[in-house]
Amino acid sequence: MMNQVIRTPLGYNILFGYNPRLLQQVKMLPGRSYTPSGGWFVPLSSKEAVERFALRNGFHMDGLDRWEEEPFDYRVEPMRPLDRKIELKQDLFPFQEEGVQYILDHPRCIVGDKPGLGKTAQAIAAVVSTGAFPCLVVCPSTLKYNWKTEIEEKWTDCKAEILDTRIERTWPFLYQCGMAQFFIVNYESLKRYFVAGISPSKKGLRGNEKFKLKDVRFRKEIQLFRTLIVDEAHRCKDTATQQAKLVRGLSIGKENVYLLTGTPVVNKPDDLVSLLGILDMIRNGSSFGNISQFKSRFCQTDRNWERLQTLLRNHCYYSREKKDVLKQLPDKVRTVVKCDITTRTEYRAAMADLEGYLVRYRHATDEQVQRSMRGEVMVRIGVLKNIAARGKLAAVQEHVSDIIDSGEKIILFVNLKEVALALKTVFPGSVTILGEDTIEDREEAVRRFQEDPDTRVIICSIKAAGVGLTLTAAHTVGFVELPWHGADCEQCEDRAHRIGQKDSVECVYYLGKDTIDEWIYEVIREKMDMAGKITGGHAEVRTSVLDSLVELLAGRKEGACTS
Repeated sequence: MMNQVIRTPLGYNILFGYNPRLLQQVKMLPGRSYTPSGGWFVPLSSKEAVERFALRNGFHMDGLDRWEEEPFDYRVEPMRPLDRKIELKQDLFPFQEEGVQYILDHPRCIVGDKPGLGKTAQAIAAVVSTGAFPCLVVCPSTLKYNWKTEIEEKWTDCKAEILDTRIERTWPFLYQCGMAQFFIVNYESLKRYFVAGISPSKKGLRGNEKFKLKDVRFRKEIQLFRTLIVDEAHRCKDTATQQAKLVRGLSIGKENVYLLTGTPVVNKPDDLVSLLGILDMIRNGSSFGNISQFKSRFCQTDRNWERLQTLLRNHCYYSREKKDVLKQLPDKVRTVVKCDITTRTEYRAAMADLEGYLVRYRHATDEQVQRSMRGEVMVRIGVLKNIAARGKLAAVQEHVSDIIDSGEKIILFVNLKEVALALKTVFPGSVTILGEDTIEDREEAVRRFQEDPDTRVIICSIKAAGVGLTLTAAHTVGFVELPWHGADCEQCEDRAHRIGQKDSVECVYYLGKDTIDEWIYEVIREKMDMAGKITGGHAEVRTSVLDSLVELLAGRKEGACTS
């Protein structure tokens, strides 16, 4: 450790390695106190004593006095239009193109757009433009399949592989053979796939292992990656966590590092230390300084926050809110989040039961018998929906937590009371609108959600809250369970989007991966697209959806839906 004295607005931080002689001298300084960071703090009133101590012992003096006196330009460079053509399957919005250009101009940066503005699309477009493959995407487990869909189906012709036991050691060959350009991994699996070992002296540690980055031996294959994308990067804000250290290790030597987060600062400026470290911008000689300089300049007082914002904007960070780009956004943006379910064994058994019954249903020749059997098909489909809903609660919790941590509100729609109560337990500060609630309870729930900034989640029954309520405090609507037809979906979506309002609503559909959720959503979307041609009452439309679903299920190859 360098022997140094750092001047701060409040006093002096004295830093040095273990040295009994220096320790004795510091203890004689008036007002000195030991700090949790491992140094000593001396108040400004002891200025002369500190300067004598530093001069006598050859300490490096580094202070805010000189740094603050240096001329500084507070102008922020405007974002530029995209200066090239990128081959994508669909067009980006103009504000997204500006974001891509910023990424290309600053290849190690934080993409800070708020939820719903397409950070994923911008990052993918930047990778395609640079051609810096292979690209590693680190993301929450709930978003792995979403990233794969966005890459392969929505934006590019590239192939993406989710790292699992199938390709644990063979993924480099998939890239070398041109079979994949993107690789996707969740935070919890970083150690499994990329760490060859940790310093033997640290073996036996459990939980959040307290190793240092220098103790980690990474697999040599990580050198293949030319681009690193870290989604929901605020999960790395604590430098002491295992995932922050491993992401930092993966970022070393990479040409392009894109950190995606709408909340780079969750609690205080200190949150930026880890993210800027991953970008290799916290070091001697950088615009942000080393760790000690950064903390003394920006984390002990708010006097330099405007300067910090200017540095971020000009060097490595951009962020837009929906209100900044509303003219470019559609009224609604629908997003599918595919979730792994924890009830897979139970689901397979119920699916086998439904398949067997569908065989009998399809071969029933008597119309009256078939009509009576249709009701039983509905029951079995309802059982599958129930199992899928319970199985994806953990994934929904993870995704919703990221949304509310960014300061956003969300409306969650459900069918089953047990699902609603489970969500209420997970989000104890939430309010509900369920079938058994009184009018007074509903009005109070709406009032709190609309007016209280700390009430960020409202859990609603599709039947009880699908119509007649205004919940425009939220810009996000989430469907944990699906209704039977598109009209119900649109009515629920419209709780957050009212005619005439100047806003854009993101509608998130949480679908159990490889479950009946995907098929019901497929049918609902088809019916929503042809809504103008569908006539009749609620029961008739429900029957239409059911018939389509039964045909879809029965038409699948045997066993295809039990994976």
